[in-house]
Amino acid sequence: MKTLTKILLGTRGSELARTQSEMVAQSLREQGFDVELRIVKTYGDESARSLSQLGGVGVFAAALRHALLDGSCDIAVHSFKDLPTAPVPGLAIAAVPSGVSNHDVLCARDSLTLATLPAGASVGTGSPRRAAQIRAIRPDLQLLDIRGNIGTRLARVKGMSRTVPGDLDAVVLAYAGLDRLGKTGAITEHLIILPAAAQGRLAVECREADAPWNSHSDLARALGELNDPQSRFAAVAERAVLEGLQAGCAAPVAVRYHDSSLTAAVFSPDGGAQVCVTLSCDMATVSVDSSIAESDHYARECGLEAAKLLRKKGAGDVTDLQASKPRGMDGAHDAESLWRPGISGPNDDGADVSVHE
Repeated sequence: MKTLTKILLGTRGSELARTQSEMVAQSLREQGFDVELRIVKTYGDESARSLSQLGGVGVFAAALRHALLDGSCDIAVHSFKDLPTAPVPGLAIAAVPSGVSNHDVLCARDSLTLATLPAGASVGTGSPRRAAQIRAIRPDLQLLDIRGNIGTRLARVKGMSRTVPGDLDAVVLAYAGLDRLGKTGAITEHLIILPAAAQGRLAVECREADAPWNSHSDLARALGELNDPQSRFAAVAERAVLEGLQAGCAAPVAVRYHDSSLTAAVFSPDGGAQVCVTLSCDMATVSVDSSIAESDHYARECGLEAAKLLRKKGAGDVTDLQASKPRGMDGAHDAESLWRPGISGPNDDGADVSVHE
């Protein structure tokens, strides 16, 4: 096979980020490209503050986006749920590869489940969304705000590490990350709670000129091959709910697209109240010959409609939905557009909120 142009792929340096980026790199190598991973340090990786304090979004994306804009890399791979929904001028989400399960899972000591954890047990999570839903099920548990990579979080569970004494009874994590790192053996229960928008999905970002809908280059063609229409449709629909709600980074908002239905919910932080809606959002409505822009548009409209219904049912009375730029980030993000709200994609009209969590 003829080797095509070398691609510089920007990635965070964490084990999970490198693993996910290597998955994309391997797919491109199979198409004949020479791919080199470029590690980019981000503010979110270097700060010890909790994700809720950091703002949860953009902290892992801005440095990668700067690297794209200044030509330090050609593409960047993100966990889609970590991206602000803002369409950064000059950049585009070129591909959303096929995703894995978007479920949340419990990793507990002694093979315990959510139902069998003793009253007062300590459960770690950095997500207000997860915490609210768990409190609704088990208000007698102690929810603790934690952060760190998957290995660090697992090591905090009593008995999970041979070298580190754990201080928690359980942690809640995304199945996707554990699966990609080969750590599913730590799972003690698959939780029946709603996930974050675009959880479990990757986003491959490039300069706008290299997007499949703007170019016929080898890179654009390859990015088009990486894109999974169903995964992209689901992610755009889910993220549009956040747009319509103007949901902030700490708002307990959950969304899932599954079997042609979009379910979205807003929870009070203590889990005592919730508003939930489900509506039909059939991808089959979009012709198989439709462009990415047309598919994105329909998915986005579905998400916006779900948000509208949530607002009508009083979502704003259940929790604080106001979005805000994370504090203390001025030195890390010198381009306001990296935080400007909206959904990235072709022909997007712009939006008005950043994705939470």
